[in-house]
Amino acid sequence: VLVGIVVNGLINISISTIEKRYELNSSLTGLISASYDIAFCVLSLFVSYFGERGHKPRWLAFSAFMLGLGSLVFSLPHFSSGKYQYGGKLEDTCQTAETTFANATCSASTNSSLHKYLYVFILGQLLLGVGGTPLYTLGTAFIDDSVPKHKSSLYIGIGYAMSLLGPAIGYVLGGQLLKVYIDIQTPKSTKVDQDDPRWLGAWWIGFLLCFFAIWLLIIPFSCFPRHLPGTAKIQAEKISETHDDGSQVLVQTKNIGQSFKDFPVALLILLRNPVLMSLIIASSSEALVATGFATFLPKFIENQFGKSSSFSATLGGLVLIPAAALGQVISGVLVSKRKMDCKGIIKFMISTCSVALILNTVFLFAKCGNEPFAGVSETYNGTGTLYNLTAPCNANCRCLRSMYYPVCGRDEVQYFSPCFAGCASYLFNNMKKTYHNCSCIGKPKREDGSEDFLYEAVPGKCPTQCKFLPLFLTFFFFAVVFTFMANTPTTVAILRCVPDKQRSFALGVQSVFLRLLGTIPGPILFGVAIDNSCTLWDINECETKGACWVYDNERMAYLLMGISAACKTITIIFVVMAVYFYKPPPLTKALPRKTPEKISVI
Repeated sequence: VLVGIVVNGLINISISTIEKRYELNSSLTGLISASYDIAFCVLSLFVSYFGERGHKPRWLAFSAFMLGLGSLVFSLPHFSSGKYQYGGKLEDTCQTAETTFANATCSASTNSSLHKYLYVFILGQLLLGVGGTPLYTLGTAFIDDSVPKHKSSLYIGIGYAMSLLGPAIGYVLGGQLLKVYIDIQTPKSTKVDQDDPRWLGAWWIGFLLCFFAIWLLIIPFSCFPRHLPGTAKIQAEKISETHDDGSQVLVQTKNIGQSFKDFPVALLILLRNPVLMSLIIASSSEALVATGFATFLPKFIENQFGKSSSFSATLGGLVLIPAAALGQVISGVLVSKRKMDCKGIIKFMISTCSVALILNTVFLFAKCGNEPFAGVSETYNGTGTLYNLTAPCNANCRCLRSMYYPVCGRDEVQYFSPCFAGCASYLFNNMKKTYHNCSCIGKPKREDGSEDFLYEAVPGKCPTQCKFLPLFLTFFFFAVVFTFMANTPTTVAILRCVPDKQRSFALGVQSVFLRLLGTIPGPILFGVAIDNSCTLWDINECETKGACWVYDNERMAYLLMGISAACKTITIIFVVMAVYFYKPPPLTKALPRKTPEKISVI
């Protein structure tokens, strides 16, 4: 739970605040995010190999120590970078005075040392990666060691579901902490509220809280014995289901895994196991889609259905996290109750992946067209040109193209900002901001209501006419449930199809492939697809290409569905291959451990 809070919750929700505070661009904060996976990739093979024969609970105590240290290091830049300084407020209305024109000219930013804190954030993430590795490899194997075989999937499913509960708590906790001013006390000289673009929240408090909470776990982990009471009896009753390619006998007779010189042989045994490699590639393909959607589902909802970014993020979290947790637990319970063998588990995965692929077609019929946008999809009342935000009605306003603050005009057309709508003034009516004297906004389309004349524009995007959001969320929820129903069975099947002494190591090999083929390229591939559907880019005053303003909604839906469908098809193909390759062992009873003499007699 705590790893989920820090790594997938607090860090994700704090990234935009960290970007602004430490003057980092998105590619650098992307490097911060990837550092956790890089550390995991580098270490998981070695930790899982050596930890297999070590004292697993003590490895988990080391894991808790490193996770706590990583959280602490990640929060340190706040304490050494001094108080947050911000400039004067930018006016978002049409200004013709020469003073605001200075803001619109290209000027090299003053040299600041704040961006050097990037290395501290990367160090914090690397330490978190070091701490996360034993937890997901040795921790999972320790659970499998300590419980009867038919209950293993249930326990592992609950464990994985808890790691998904963490991000949900992290998002809620982080969201609340961002409502607190970054330095706790707001400066008295200038009043800054949460609606001000200069406002930054106290991102660092969550990391300190998790540092203390994780370090409290070091003591109980250290007190556990090497094996839980009753483990020997459970192990003696287990029936081996290792894929029959001679690897089980080889590992036991040669006693492979006792020293570092056995590492290449042990790795080769796993890489030559066709069932294991098929399952690993299948799970990597699923991970690519899962991480891609986890990163960009809020953006998809925001653009397709015209919702605010905060509402879209909340909605995305409410769909993804409960659905993923539910899928993990349901599959764990089903595999446990039905007492499925290794081949049965793999066949079960084929059915869940096939249902997920069918549900994926929701993108074809629950997509929306684009709402009218002045200067993008239509002109300013017949003046100006398409794909140019400047028109005769706002040419003298000296608007900043780097300040995206959408407003909806009474003509039901969206404008890039109050300035580009030509609005010269604003008022507060019942605590709601309204804009007036807007030179670019046409007459209201509906003549029946008097409220149309109370304002000329209001903040926010125009309400969408598309009503597919509930349908999309329902289908997507079940698609995520069936996608994650394959997750726990994959882990259980991997633990079953490899020699007993190589189970932690097999999870380590899976972790490497999962990150190299799944979680690292996933967000990159989805990001490229979404950028490919952009119809208008932000080109700032220095002619630098920035974020995308407007996307082609239909193109975005088709591209994301294409990637998702391709990955799910690859998953199904490799799971079918795993069933084809799997050969159950001829022996029905588990061999007692460390008895090579008995093997030779057999």
